[in-house]
Amino acid sequence: MITSKAGRRTALLAAAVVLLFFASVLLGSYTVTIPDFFSIVSNHLTGGPKIPGASFIVMEDKLPRTVIGTMIGTAFGLAGALFQTMLRNPLASPDVIGISSGASAAAVVAIVVFGASGGAVSGAALAGALAVAALIYGISRGGAARGAGRGNAAGNRLVLAGVGIAAALQAAISFLLTRADIRTAADVLVWLNGSLNSANWDRAGILFLALAVLVPAVVAIAGPLRILELGDDAAAGLGVRVHAARLALVVIAVALAAVATAAAGPVSFVAFLAGPIARRFTGRSSLPASALVGALIVLAADYFAANLAPLLLDGTVLPVGVVTGALGAPFLLWLLVTANRKDA
Repeated sequence: MITSKAGRRTALLAAAVVLLFFASVLLGSYTVTIPDFFSIVSNHLTGGPKIPGASFIVMEDKLPRTVIGTMIGTAFGLAGALFQTMLRNPLASPDVIGISSGASAAAVVAIVVFGASGGAVSGAALAGALAVAALIYGISRGGAARGAGRGNAAGNRLVLAGVGIAAALQAAISFLLTRADIRTAADVLVWLNGSLNSANWDRAGILFLALAVLVPAVVAIAGPLRILELGDDAAAGLGVRVHAARLALVVIAVALAAVATAAAGPVSFVAFLAGPIARRFTGRSSLPASALVGALIVLAADYFAANLAPLLLDGTVLPVGVVTGALGAPFLLWLLVTANRKDA
């Protein structure tokens, strides 16, 4: 039985994710009854008869889209919370420190220069994110090796290095877009905004396998992460190998952000906001709550983008990243204003 306030609120988040998951599959422009849904899934797994139209819409469109949305939201939420907790800096998320920009730049090069599509673009995005993460970490560790301070200074150097590299990569992306033809540029812009329109079961399977490895790794590293929150000196005094633990955390967080970005593009603000929202809702830092909030943000934004936006915009279906970006910026300002009032 869950007795703590944080535990109860985390359970509420989990229930909200389940409800929104089924709402995304069952409701929208094409509605499906609950008996029909279970019949469709059961017949698909056992090879039974299909319901014309409905089986295709559920199994090839709605369900894989919702499954991938849930998984990328979970991955982005965990990645953002890991960076922000480890570096004790609310700006330390994949959106800000260049991880997403690295994935985007590599994907744009693959599309514009090499004419890649589908899985090749996802592979390029994954490689780009990992390469930029290695560069940022190397720069920040180089400053530490020259004696440029200890403790939180290393985290500040990592953030500053990431912001600088992200700016350079955004300039490169803009240059490539000016050199691309209109059709290619349109494809690039859809990917850069983050979209679930290309969701399919193959992509969902790859993402599931990645999370099956990375989520247990997060569980394993959660203990050292809590000790690192006390500061590097205190953690070292308690027996934690600070540099090894920090490197492991960076690798896991980068991998989470990279696989999510490779699956759906750089869905903005999810990693940035999941941790702060979870912390305000549960009253403390929580990796499970951050993962659930990330999933909620993506599912809610995608439901709006796919079902409500067309009603408001004369049939235009928005990429999910447009919605998270539009809603994320003012919500971030609200978080800052309320934090200032609390500190005053």
